[in-house]
Amino acid sequence: MNIGILGAGRIARKMADTINQMENAVLYAVGSRSAEKAEKFAQEFGILKSYGSYEELAKDSNIDLIYIATPHSRHYEDCMLCLENGRNVLCEKAFTANAKQAKEVLHYAEEHGVFISEAIWTRFLPMRFVLDKIIESDVIGEITSLTANLGYELSHKERLQKPELAGGALLDLGVYTINFALMAFGGEIADIKSSCTKNDYGVDKTNSIIMTFADGKTAVLHSNAAAATDRTGNIYGSKGRIEFQNINNCEGIRVIMNDGTVTEYKTPIQISGYEYEIEASLQAIREGRTETDFMPHKETLKVMKIMDDLRKEWGVIYPFE
Repeated sequence: MNIGILGAGRIARKMADTINQMENAVLYAVGSRSAEKAEKFAQEFGILKSYGSYEELAKDSNIDLIYIATPHSRHYEDCMLCLENGRNVLCEKAFTANAKQAKEVLHYAEEHGVFISEAIWTRFLPMRFVLDKIIESDVIGEITSLTANLGYELSHKERLQKPELAGGALLDLGVYTINFALMAFGGEIADIKSSCTKNDYGVDKTNSIIMTFADGKTAVLHSNAAAATDRTGNIYGSKGRIEFQNINNCEGIRVIMNDGTVTEYKTPIQISGYEYEIEASLQAIREGRTETDFMPHKETLKVMKIMDDLRKEWGVIYPFE
């Protein structure tokens, strides 16, 4: 199946390299706002078609799936451009800048029978399902809480610093901690408490979130765009804990029992990890579906609503809102 990439930045390069190593996908086209940049990208990755505008890419009916690799401040307009031209979409996280945009995009896709999914790779990676099985086995007993953190020193990234670019740690990093909690615990959230520190532009530089679920479990989450953290998730039970090494791209899982027994689960060899979201999207398209079970539309919307509520509490409002 033919795949097009919208955008030609760092994450687009990683996806292009990944697709070129996949057996059931062809990297067919790339679109950039610069014809020169698109052509250079196409030459580097052996891509047949290059377009000097996103509109030209979206109009190419030979494309089975477009991967949107632009900053999330542009996701709404880029998704709608593709959907309105009948193109199936895999859109990088955060899905949009807010829940209102997400709802409009998802509604349009569902109404017109076009596939779309949020490309939050942690929902598609095999170790996510290994974690599910460990939790379901009750090996660590009654589970009561979890902690998760994700942080990188990103003060040099302009798109994370400015409100007009939907900046802040939450949409770029906190989205992973929230998804980790929802994947591990699911269910209804009864209460959320949080706080953040802001940069000079008024968006969150660091944030801390405590979620209390309806069944009594709690999740303590931290994301940080000003410092590197250990990126670990820990799930605590009466008999032991599960250590999920790197919630952004799992490097291994350890089950550590109260008696000191340790069981390790190794991450399978992968191209980059991005291949799983491509494979799931292509499978859903073959089946004529508008979403994938790995990241259902309702989960994308749920996360966006949570982040909206957090930003409202912090007073982090983007100018275009």
